[in-house]
Amino acid sequence: MKFQFLETERFEWRFTLRMPFRFGVITVRDGIQAVVRVRIRDVTGREGFGVAAETLAAKWFDKDAALTDADNQHQLRRTLEIAEAQSLAAGFNTAFGHYADGYNAYVAACAAEGLNPLVASFGRALWDRAAFDALLRLAGLSFDAGLRANLGGMAPHVVIPDLADFDFAAMLAHVPKPARLHARHTVGLVDPITSADLTDAVDDGLPETLEQVLATYRHLYWKLKVSGNIAEDVARLCRIAAVLDRSHGYHATLDGNEQYEDAESVLALWRAIEAEPRLTRLRASILFIEQPIKRSHALQESITDIAAARPVIIDESDGALDAFLVAKGLGYSGVSSKACKGIWRSLINLARCRQWGQGYFMSAEDLTTLAGLCVQQDLALVSALGLAHVERNGHHFIDGFAGRPAAEAQAYRAAHPDLYEDTSHGPRLRIRAGLLDIGSIATPGLGSAPWPDVTAMQPMEKAAWPK
Repeated sequence: MKFQFLETERFEWRFTLRMPFRFGVITVRDGIQAVVRVRIRDVTGREGFGVAAETLAAKWFDKDAALTDADNQHQLRRTLEIAEAQSLAAGFNTAFGHYADGYNAYVAACAAEGLNPLVASFGRALWDRAAFDALLRLAGLSFDAGLRANLGGMAPHVVIPDLADFDFAAMLAHVPKPARLHARHTVGLVDPITSADLTDAVDDGLPETLEQVLATYRHLYWKLKVSGNIAEDVARLCRIAAVLDRSHGYHATLDGNEQYEDAESVLALWRAIEAEPRLTRLRASILFIEQPIKRSHALQESITDIAAARPVIIDESDGALDAFLVAKGLGYSGVSSKACKGIWRSLINLARCRQWGQGYFMSAEDLTTLAGLCVQQDLALVSALGLAHVERNGHHFIDGFAGRPAAEAQAYRAAHPDLYEDTSHGPRLRIRAGLLDIGSIATPGLGSAPWPDVTAMQPMEKAAWPK
């Protein structure tokens, strides 16, 4: 099904976290969500709208200390502008064709303005999602059904030569229907572990400490941030283990957020974990280690010694479209999926896992996906990839639909009653025994029946980039 872009709009709105969240080099207290809307026309002449939403996240796509948070946000705005211009000029193409045919020119245009490939992925990802949302609605298909029918026209392409003989249609024919996913709770670097850590309590009736989160949501899966300081990391992991070990069983992942300098340092962390008796059960629970080494040299050295202990995945290093290929040669066995990096990128990497066979896998990670369209589009993608659990932190650090009109929040709850519940704080994600019920996202469009109210947003400001 080919279509062309007719009209595009960009909006944004500011949100505040209910409690600070630290990962890597930044502690986040507020943020901005970008929302894009597109009008398309298919080859039959039908026209329709689609929408996508994602956080303009600072200090993840580009961690250059010389750049301010505002600089990072302007970088992402600029990618939206570049991808928007490319899309409007592209003419008729399939959904996958819009992405793949324009990939090299788009990345080159971003690079000419000092925007690295990971930053570049943001702008293309949002327009691709919005356009596919529109196409799915025109076809009356949900995301999973649209993929099974290969509505996007995914096929071998010159930008992915390693998959020249791969049968994408056969892979997509087995995309599962959305049902349930485990929510993998993120424990940030400044998150309180016990009530003794609550020096400045929010006191809003919602869980704040790790103890309270465990008691309230009863997660089976956890994501634990580490800082790059072995002594501090081991000490904090011991405090976390003292809480998690009270549960009957759990699984965890370690997220380094590029905080370790090299493979030797990461191996030293693992040896320190092995040597600490208080971490025996936590160590046994660890499924994989996520991007521990700085991306500037993460794909320049072998990590086979670490990988012998636990699988290691790339996240921030997943910039260029062939990054997973390079990582595989160095001993990495996994790669993250984030909707902010693009639905087609995730499906390309899923194809690689299928082609390479046992031992290669994808993980589903979060970038503070907010309640509503943003989190639902990500959940639709995670479900389509066939993954069992997904990192979720937006529901914890942001109070539901805080900052959005009450009518918008209620519209989402009414359309997706399995995913949201009404509380004294308004609609919030519904998590029971660590699980999210997501059957209702199998609705025409990309994961959501309602759309966010763009009249309650500001038009996106022009990107102040290059500096």
